[in-house]
Amino acid sequence: MIVAKNIHKYYGEVEVLKGVNLHIKKGEIVAIVGPSGAGKTTLLQILGTLDKPLKEEEFQLFVDGISIKDLSDKEISKFRNKHIGFIFQFHQLLPEFTALENVCIPAFIGNKPKAATEKRAKELLEFLGLSHRENHKPNQLSGGEQQRVAVARALINEPSVIFADEPSGNLDSTSAENLHKLFFELRDKLGQTFVLVTHNKELAAMADRTLTMKDGVIV
Repeated sequence: MIVAKNIHKYYGEVEVLKGVNLHIKKGEIVAIVGPSGAGKTTLLQILGTLDKPLKEEEFQLFVDGISIKDLSDKEISKFRNKHIGFIFQFHQLLPEFTALENVCIPAFIGNKPKAATEKRAKELLEFLGLSHRENHKPNQLSGGEQQRVAVARALINEPSVIFADEPSGNLDSTSAENLHKLFFELRDKLGQTFVLVTHNKELAAMADRTLTMKDGVIV
């Protein structure tokens, strides 16, 4: 599913990633852990095509069998919309839209038909226990409900992989536990691949594999 070799990244004079290598299989749930400043989020952003590794270093990055380095910026945007879902610590829902509308946005960006998109969005919200909240705006939802809407939004285009950056970091312990269980339910029912950056020891312990980062490398 994901193959990355010799991934380097600098911010100014600081080398944040120092030749990262990893291989993640389809259907795996992989947790990336490590101290703050280790490069976890930077790596996640590069794997998710939101950022680019240092071109001067000879690197490889394959996601779902596609070589990312061979794509133009426009092709990368289309690839990301179709193949990749994101869940962030702060759900990043648009406040002026309902839960249903927020879930539909990535599909509309991908020019998918409105009727089919809304049908799929409603199915996802029902699966996530939110069918009674689909017409509510984010400020009318609890933190856990908002994060489940964000999960539905990440799933709407049936992505190959979902990247989550501290997905439960802004939730209370009960909501966090429910979210963690949901990831594994999605993997079991949909074959979904997850790559999670987390400081949550319970979530990391549940993952199929845990990768530890320190000083810009996986140790």
